[in-house]
Amino acid sequence: MKRILWATTLVLALHGLAHAGEVELDRAGLTLKAHLETGPEWPRGPVVLMTHGTLAHGRMEIMTALQQAFSERGLSSLAINLSLGLPARQGMYDCATPHRHRHADALDEIDGWMDWLARQGVAEVVLLGHSRGGNQAAWYAAERDRPALDKLLLLAPMTWDAAAEATAYRQRYGAELGPLLGRMQALVDGGQADAMQAGVDFIYCQDTQVTPAAFVAYYGDDPRRDTPALLPRLAKPALVIAGSEDQVVKGLAARVQPVADGARVRLEVIDGADHFFRDLYVDDVADLAVAFIQDD
Repeated sequence: MKRILWATTLVLALHGLAHAGEVELDRAGLTLKAHLETGPEWPRGPVVLMTHGTLAHGRMEIMTALQQAFSERGLSSLAINLSLGLPARQGMYDCATPHRHRHADALDEIDGWMDWLARQGVAEVVLLGHSRGGNQAAWYAAERDRPALDKLLLLAPMTWDAAAEATAYRQRYGAELGPLLGRMQALVDGGQADAMQAGVDFIYCQDTQVTPAAFVAYYGDDPRRDTPALLPRLAKPALVIAGSEDQVVKGLAARVQPVADGARVRLEVIDGADHFFRDLYVDDVADLAVAFIQDD
């Protein structure tokens, strides 16, 4: 069995009582970290497996608040830290650190934590993703569905449009994305996918270092990074939750509405909530999530 480190005693969890602590998983030569909150039904389930947004982490405000809200409602949850290619990564990704990670790396790490939960005896998993993590969760479910994966909770999940991304890049960095993406793709095609490039503006990081493979993975025109386009491919029920005041993923509700049939794909819009569902809006998210999970 993979190495597991508990930050606090495991005895409480074994007796079915509430437990909170850090766990670790070794996968592909990297130590992955997550924060586990167990409820009275642990490990039987359901357990909410939570994936954070861009360059963030499993203990950011929305993840911590949701875990607390789920715990108050008797749900167990595991909030993971995507490694982004770094061992035992915690906290926000430092922009000064060279970028080798790729958007779809998350799928392998979600898979690893699904395996970890299975070894604990968990038979029912609800996969939750926020923002970019919402897209990664949907992508995972569309391509790697597993019997234990019961439902999906997608909070303000990422959408994708190549033209809109180019406009956003120009507005953020005052530079054209197309020529840079073309140069990076040429390096990938020429066998230099991992040749580190300096002085590149990348995601939220100005003047950083990034491999061509990483740059293409985030900016190449891959329709799988558009969550609404993935929804028809899902075999499991999904609840998409949008905030009416979301200024990060704009127009999400309008994109999801055509495929929201009220059964396999459901859409809820929380009036007044922004991209991070701050303050009391997190309780609205938790209430909607619990109702969705309990609806057979």
